[in-house]
This record gives sequence, C-alpha cells and structure tokens, in this order.
Amino acid sequence: MGVWATSDEGWRWLAHTLTADTLRELLPETADLRVTRHLLPRLRAANFWIEGILATGSARREGLDPQAKGLGEWLRARRLPVPASLLPETPLPQTPRHEEGP
Repeated sequence: MGVWATSDEGWRWLAHTLTADTLRELLPETADLRVTRHLLPRLRAANFWIEGILATGSARREGLDPQAKGLGEWLRARRLPVPASLLPETPLPQTPRHEEGP
C-alpha cells in the first residue's frame, strides 16, 4: 500500500509519523502480520508491504485492484493528529448526508 505526501513538509511528517507500528495501530487487522515500510523520499511516498492482508493473487493482478484500493481507503478513514500547517486553508466540501424520508 502506498501513501504519498503533496509537500516537503507533509513528507517530513509522513516519514516520521507513519511507521509500521503506527500502521498496525490504525489498521488492527494488520496487528499479527509482518509489515515492512519502504520510504521513497524522491516521490514523497511510503510503501507498506503487509504480508497476508490481501487474498491470494490480488497483489499480482494487473489493472485495478479493488481489494488493495479498499485497504488504502480504510487507512484514509482512520484518524491521526496532523499539524495544523498541513491542513488545507479552505475546508474540504462535506459529503451530503442521506436522510431517510419525511
């Protein structure tokens, strides 16, 4: 699973904060799995190799991999303190809530 930063400041935070142990805390499903982190500074990215999290053959598929994409979205939905300087100046639009009938 790859995680990217969009700025040098974001990269420094990502590289120091999102460790293999932190990933295990954020994704409890990985607690008993071997997690290896590879930092890619020129890409401002961290790649996590999580042995045994995906179904057999899913990591070898070409094209879209919905299972791996779902894992990335699951991580993105987790909460972690982020420095205010990394937050967007303009709030992101809120997703409208679906309300049940009248």
